[in-house]
Amino acid sequence: MARYTDSVCKLCRREGLKLFLKGDRCFKDKCAFERKGYPPGQHGQRRTKISDYGLQLREKQKVKRIYGILEGQFRQYFEKATRMSGITGEKLLQMLERRLDNVIYRSGFARSRAEARHVVGHRHFMVNGKIVNIPSYLVRPDDKIEVKEKSVEIDKINESIRTAEGRGIPDWLTVDKEKFVSHINRLPERSDITTEIEEHMIVELYSK
Repeated sequence: MARYTDSVCKLCRREGLKLFLKGDRCFKDKCAFERKGYPPGQHGQRRTKISDYGLQLREKQKVKRIYGILEGQFRQYFEKATRMSGITGEKLLQMLERRLDNVIYRSGFARSRAEARHVVGHRHFMVNGKIVNIPSYLVRPDDKIEVKEKSVEIDKINESIRTAEGRGIPDWLTVDKEKFVSHINRLPERSDITTEIEEHMIVELYSK
């Protein structure tokens, strides 16, 4: 599968918002977005007027980059959201939050979603006692996510847990750091997502 391999700091600068793609580095003075808060490229500092379509496209790109998914998979999530009862945009974000890689990141077991995808792919996590190595796996209420017994000594997982408090853990999760376990209390709600996202723009874009 194709993956973005350039500097992820450029993505934050392109969207004009911290996407927290580099884990703890995003909270430090070394953050490129703090030093260069304008879009990358030769004409990055020019002021340009963006059309309504351009704004909608940028919002979609921003959400894709936050959760680290490509266009085809993102469209599949959107189509599923349109078939669900409730507000389409909120259902879309709810599914993205329920991804296993996001839950591991939110629980503090990884410093970024990219790192979470890596440790999931290497079979370091279990869901309800069974190893799951699919980052897009959607968790459900009462699911138990835990680090595999043989993986609790992995440095990157332990380092992430030590710094997790600064990133914050949402109310829909309960995490036992000593036991390396995260419990899904309920489905995430729109109010649990604090990142600046205007999901109605994505709905408008795909509805054209």
